[in-house]
Amino acid sequence: MKREETIDHHMKASWHAISRMYNQQAVKHDITTSIGFVLLNIHSDHGTPATKIAPMMGLESRSLTRMLKSMEEKGLIYKQADLEDKRSVRIFLTSVGVEKKEIARLTVLKFNTIARERIDKKKLAVFFEVVNEINEIIDQGKVYESED
Repeated sequence: MKREETIDHHMKASWHAISRMYNQQAVKHDITTSIGFVLLNIHSDHGTPATKIAPMMGLESRSLTRMLKSMEEKGLIYKQADLEDKRSVRIFLTSVGVEKKEIARLTVLKFNTIARERIDKKKLAVFFEVVNEINEIIDQGKVYESED
């Protein structure tokens, strides 16, 4: 099987293209695509528990810890002990963080609007169905079971 015929090749190539496109916009606003996605996953009013952000984004908590430290240094977020559970830390957006989140939201919205205008609804429905099935295959963890 040629690389161009594999499912993962197409998914990775598409994600890299999307990531490059988002990064071109993000750099104009002194953030990265990754920072934009973290901002999008922080509740604007109530903040978000630090432990909930990594799973929402499919990241390891170690990677997120470094990113949150960088975001705090850039003045995008601040940490505060949870009022109900003092052991837990909530992440809140600063006013700058709120501005950058809105830029990220509009960037994602614009791409999705254009894609939805150009791609037939039925094709998109099939696309989402296929992606969900691929994720189910991965989540079931049965791909490499016979090799263990």
